[in-house]
Amino acid sequence: MRPALDGAYDLGQGEARSGRTMDALLAAYRVGAREAWRDLSAVAVERGLDASSLARFAELVFAYIDGLSAASVAGHADELAAEGRLRERRRERLVTALLAGRDEETLTTLAERAEWTPAGTLTAVLLPSDRLSALISRIGSAVLRAADETVDGSSVLLVPDAGGPGRRHLLRALEDRPALVGPARPWTQAAESYARALRASESGLATDAPVDTDRHLADLIVRSDPAARADLRAQALAPLAEHTPATAERLAETLRSWLLHQGRRDAVAADLHVHPQTVRYRMGQIREAYGDRLADPAVVRDLVVALG
Repeated sequence: MRPALDGAYDLGQGEARSGRTMDALLAAYRVGAREAWRDLSAVAVERGLDASSLARFAELVFAYIDGLSAASVAGHADELAAEGRLRERRRERLVTALLAGRDEETLTTLAERAEWTPAGTLTAVLLPSDRLSALISRIGSAVLRAADETVDGSSVLLVPDAGGPGRRHLLRALEDRPALVGPARPWTQAAESYARALRASESGLATDAPVDTDRHLADLIVRSDPAARADLRAQALAPLAEHTPATAERLAETLRSWLLHQGRRDAVAADLHVHPQTVRYRMGQIREAYGDRLADPAVVRDLVVALG
């Protein structure tokens, strides 16, 4: 049986390599079984084989055909699995190159080897590894996944064409998953999307729900260099240093609200949950500390960034 089973296994592999299902080969086995039994049974009857032996003979013939069929199915499945593992490894190499910002020629070659059709754009998504299986099935098979996790244990996905309406679909698919979604970028520039999502993670923007980094650009800019921002805050609020820390903090909070509400006292009072007269009193202290500098656009810019 071994040579026959090996040959059947090879046939199954060949069908898989040719991109065909097992339907045609299994149908051929069924036809072959019927034709073989027709001839064999005729010879057996002609030779006077008794009914019991004929029944046993039939069992052996069809068991033999079943064995060939099973071997071919195994060969087909093994070949598909091997091809799938090879394709997966090639796609992982493609993702590694994309996240590293490799040149377009290299990326195109790797995409061809991985049998991945380049999308118009790619969007990086960082999310916990235990939330992937159901999500990938909802997003689609063209999504790419990095082999390695980030430092904090997050997995990295590159989602094709998740800009515009596609972005809304992606955010809906993420639902209540704690994910960070980078911007959509041309597929050869996916590293930019990954870098944005990574900065959002490092800046502490992650929550228990999906975070669209496109809606947090100001936060990302302000938090991109914490040390520089701390220095800017210290410089910008230096005029309040003569007050106690608690008073200086209240005045800084009032100044921030005053700048954001463009000096509308009632809006500032509502924001801070204080009386408008309290706002007036605090702003008097602030103007005394800053003098004419509150009219300087450069000073106002620094204060907005420092207090943002």
